[in-house]
Amino acid sequence: MAIERELKLALPGDLPTARADALISHLDRLPGADARGQRHLVNRYFDTPDLALARAKAALRLRFVARDGHPEQWLQTLKSVGEARDGLHVRHEWELAVPDEALDLAALIAACDMPTTAALLRNEGENVVAQFETNFVRRLWRYVAGDGTTVEIAFDRGEVAVEAEGVRHTEPLVEVELELLDAPDDDRQGQGERILQALAQDLLAVLPELHADNVSKAQRGYRLRQQVLG
Repeated sequence: MAIERELKLALPGDLPTARADALISHLDRLPGADARGQRHLVNRYFDTPDLALARAKAALRLRFVARDGHPEQWLQTLKSVGEARDGLHVRHEWELAVPDEALDLAALIAACDMPTTAALLRNEGENVVAQFETNFVRRLWRYVAGDGTTVEIAFDRGEVAVEAEGVRHTEPLVEVELELLDAPDDDRQGQGERILQALAQDLLAVLPELHADNVSKAQRGYRLRQQVLG
């Protein structure tokens, strides 16, 4: 199990290309940041017809990853109960590679070391179906601070989509995510989160449109699903 800690910053869906380019240019020049290219991510989210996973504050995702010079890859991810405050998201996460476009729930259940979450997936897994997807291009940078704290910076631009009666309903998705990858001494003093906040302030100076966002991509999908299906 991993504990995911990331600071999420949202941008307007109609962000002009010039403003996005300004952010990319700033990150390309940011001291300590190393550009890691871009990749195309398609994420299909699953739940039961009565949304048992959402009620339990869990998210089940199958992700397709495509990037130049690398084999295409499928990943399945289970995220469990967490909290979001001032854009900082902290939650449990289990992620496993799968060989093709299909969930391997038995492997996820075996990997999940939270009994209540494993039991939820064991009891409800055979009933899950695709509910919505996110489809976006992600640009990545790895930032290393002077003390060795490491942060992945992701700029995502694409859409959330729900299919209903043959019609694809979408809304734009434009976000920056700052994910804490590593911090010295298990981050007992909270230095990692302070560095996330300092990076956010640096980006805000370039793009004041950025704002802390407590809504995850999964929550955006469920919200659009509710708007479309009622």
